[in-house]
Amino acid sequence: MQPLTPTDPRQAGEFRLSARIGRGGMGQVFLGYSPAGRAVAVKVCHPDLAADPAFVQRFAREVTAAQAVNGLYTAQVVGAGPYDKPPWMATTFVPGPSLADYVEGFGPLPEPAAWRLAAGLAEALRAVHAAGLVHRDLKPSNVLLAVDGPRVIDFGIASALENTALTTTGSVMGSPSYMAPEQAMGTPAGQASDVFALGSTLAFAAAGVPPFGRGDAPAVLFRVVHLPPAIESLPERLRAVVAACLAKEPA
Repeated sequence: MQPLTPTDPRQAGEFRLSARIGRGGMGQVFLGYSPAGRAVAVKVCHPDLAADPAFVQRFAREVTAAQAVNGLYTAQVVGAGPYDKPPWMATTFVPGPSLADYVEGFGPLPEPAAWRLAAGLAEALRAVHAAGLVHRDLKPSNVLLAVDGPRVIDFGIASALENTALTTTGSVMGSPSYMAPEQAMGTPAGQASDVFALGSTLAFAAAGVPPFGRGDAPAVLFRVVHLPPAIESLPERLRAVVAACLAKEPA
């Protein structure tokens, strides 16, 4: 975490902001506290997004849906100000590294830990889908490793960001290494797209590299759409589950 800068907000709704956690897809993420002292992660929207009325409307809808998500393996939405300037959303604070940071720092997960991760992420997606949401951007940096299991964050954010000026000026909506083929081809994402991203995330967790590699977005997306995943190094039983998740056809 980093100290607040002079230009950072100090308050979002009832939450007092005390430090910078990092940056997310829609703006800055802060550590905040409720009046009773409960720690939360507060995502404050980028000024360009706040100026886009279409984004604000989508964000408000997604926040309403996200507040209905109730799962052991998700970071719950505990407050939001979609019409504030700038808009913001607060979720429970998860003290733990992201899956991306953990694997980059310590290497792939051993097989028993990968299975526990798979079960937790599957349960999280079930809760997200039961609320009528599609995550659209499940990836290792959106998985936090708490002491009692993984937490999926940022569900609904990718949907709110779609078709905004911020995502249509040369940037790709989503993370190429974890996007489903239908997303790569510009067609709507559904629950099956999240299952594909689950497979890619598990492959990264167990092998240390994404199954379609890294590099320029067009090259990665070509491999996602046309080539088989590189999952030969995964343990046999886990490889079978990951391969099923990574079927090219959503059906």
